[in-house]
Amino acid sequence: MFKFIYQRLLGALILLCTALSVQASIEVEHELGTLTLPQAPKRIVVLEYSFIDALASIGISPIGVADDLDPQRIIPAVRELLDPWTSVGMRSQPSLEVIARLKPDLIIGDIYRHRVSYQDLSQVAPTMLLKSRGESYLDALEAAKVIGKAVGKESEMLARISQHKQLMDSYRERFKSEETIQFTTVNERGMWMHGPLSFTGSLFSYLGLKSALPDLQDNHLIQANLEVLLKVNPDWLFYVRSKPVTVLESWENNPLFKLLKISKTGQVVQVSSALWSLNRGMLAAEGIAKELDEVLNN
Repeated sequence: MFKFIYQRLLGALILLCTALSVQASIEVEHELGTLTLPQAPKRIVVLEYSFIDALASIGISPIGVADDLDPQRIIPAVRELLDPWTSVGMRSQPSLEVIARLKPDLIIGDIYRHRVSYQDLSQVAPTMLLKSRGESYLDALEAAKVIGKAVGKESEMLARISQHKQLMDSYRERFKSEETIQFTTVNERGMWMHGPLSFTGSLFSYLGLKSALPDLQDNHLIQANLEVLLKVNPDWLFYVRSKPVTVLESWENNPLFKLLKISKTGQVVQVSSALWSLNRGMLAAEGIAKELDEVLNN
């Protein structure tokens, strides 16, 4: 009799443990399929800035970051939420050796940059690839949802995204101008205009701002010369410079430059590359919206 009761209790305990084990596993869909994790990962390596933003927004610090060997490229709003990390090198070519030494239980990479190294990364640890480079603002929010689920904090991430959208909606209510706006990056070789499909361009649209380049629907950016800039002719130009001297300085001496609206109004604003171009996450979007508010509603 006692043996029978013991066997029944043992069987129930095994079933309970099995059920708990199943509940603890996490299944997420990413750009290359389905990833099943036995439990919420604790040692995470991140290979793109927007994914660091997502983790920081829910209080998780990665142990390894592809920070391009320059922590300052990660915006202060994100850095101040993170514990110290180990650099795993460049986003374009992270060090597999360093990643392996960290013994991660999850690697998060960019489908654009890291597809070719996906198999090698997967040999080191479970790896998922999401959209980052070339993503839109809404793509970034979708990637954040996947990350939240993968790290076992889906409800926390959804709550943070809801809070974020409320903030962005409050900014949208403040932007009433009909003036057109354009974001570009410039260096000594040329200018690149970010269109409506880019992170910053799509953020402008979400905030109700009028794009100066509404017809660019097949790419997230376009290289522009002075003639193209004149054709687009934005009311506001926000730009990032990667070199002390850029094409803008030479264009200013061209008679065509005098025909630009920005030449007459001075509505040209230099902004941070890290915030406006590199980070592409919720915290970055909030920072961009704040700066836009300060400039456009001053």
